[in-house]
Amino acid sequence: MRTIIYVDGFNLYYRALKYNPQFKWLNVKALAEDVLSSDNVVTAVKYYTARVSARIDSDAPRRQQIYFDALETIPELEIFQGKFLVTKPYAALAPPPQNGKSPFKPWPTVVRIIKTEEKGSDVNLGAHLVRDAFTNAFDVAVVLSNDTDLCEPIRIVVEELQKPVGIICPAENVANDLQDVASFVRHISHSRLARSQFPNPVVDADGQELHKPTDWVEQGDDE
Repeated sequence: MRTIIYVDGFNLYYRALKYNPQFKWLNVKALAEDVLSSDNVVTAVKYYTARVSARIDSDAPRRQQIYFDALETIPELEIFQGKFLVTKPYAALAPPPQNGKSPFKPWPTVVRIIKTEEKGSDVNLGAHLVRDAFTNAFDVAVVLSNDTDLCEPIRIVVEELQKPVGIICPAENVANDLQDVASFVRHISHSRLARSQFPNPVVDADGQELHKPTDWVEQGDDE
């Protein structure tokens, strides 16, 4: 069965990798093949993400580029980029605790926060999923995400176009709304993540060695 994998990069990161940096050097095609049946022939991997900002971590863009370069050694993989925004909006503060000592006097009504947002990935993923279904680009689609914003495009493909769409869930529990529309659900374990790591180093098409960032270690995290 021709199978296309649609990877929500930020959802994968925050759900499965952020607090497990030892697994960040992840070959997403190898992971999908480890999770799926041998009947699924992965013909394409579409990876949706955005370039991170250096405003919070000055070294984050360098590490991300190394990982992008490693991903691009997978012949079937294509990266689609949205936008990563860092803003400093004002936000309403929750009321002070009813019991106990207030840490602020007077209690502020608003605070200024650092807000990070990724824009475009879920829209691009959903649009490409529906388009590929209409053009018969796959027999089975698999979405690696736990984002319920993808429910409607998945429902359209499954119910209206009669093509199966599975979920590889990067979280411990799949969202109920996704489970309701998906054809099947698979889960990611630490053992599967460990089996699906790139070699270190990865050698690209030009013979350049790409080394896993040294701070992606078993303990702690830097992002």
